[in-house]
Amino acid sequence: MRPAETPETRAVRLLRVGEQVRHTLSDILARGDVHDETLAKHMVTVTEVRMSPDLRHATVFIKPLLGKDEAAVLKALRTNTAYLQRETAARVQTRYAAKLKFVADESFDEGSHIDKLLKDPHVARDLAQPDAED
Repeated sequence: MRPAETPETRAVRLLRVGEQVRHTLSDILARGDVHDETLAKHMVTVTEVRMSPDLRHATVFIKPLLGKDEAAVLKALRTNTAYLQRETAARVQTRYAAKLKFVADESFDEGSHIDKLLKDPHVARDLAQPDAED
């Protein structure tokens, strides 16, 4: 008999399965198993996979190398979703084959934007001045 599942163990399981799916998709894309011209021309990084609580849906965050042709890469991945779902289901042993949803990972762009804002002369000036109230 399995011990009762707690919210903590459920969260760990979601993270573990998401990481297995991420590694599997990364491997499939790196080896060039998908026969697609666009994907053959681009190195694609799978940055994160978020699983739904029932493990039936996976949101896959991707970023093409140097961010080039992101829209074309996303379209190619979405076109080949059925193949990627089959391959992932065969390699990651779960009760259900997760439906994959590919989205662009915007976190790098957000980080670059914040970095750019912090380097702005006006912001740098404000950060360098000590507080007059102290």
